[in-house]
Amino acid sequence: MEISARNVLEGIVENVEVGAVMASVKIKISPTDIITAVITRESVEKMGIKKDDKVSAVVKSTEVMVAKD
Repeated sequence: MEISARNVLEGIVENVEVGAVMASVKIKISPTDIITAVITRESVEKMGIKKDDKVSAVVKSTEVMVAKD
């Protein structure tokens, strides 16, 4: 599969929490870093995403915000 996004982070699914409509997928991309993706329940079911699956987090955004205290 080819995509235009430049930010692709490979990792392992740590946890999947499925709600009525949405699902939270925690992806471990390094020993200390986890990304949480919120996707539809339908997508999780269609792709069969489960703990310990190898997946890619694809980040494509037109805006990035940075805040500092």
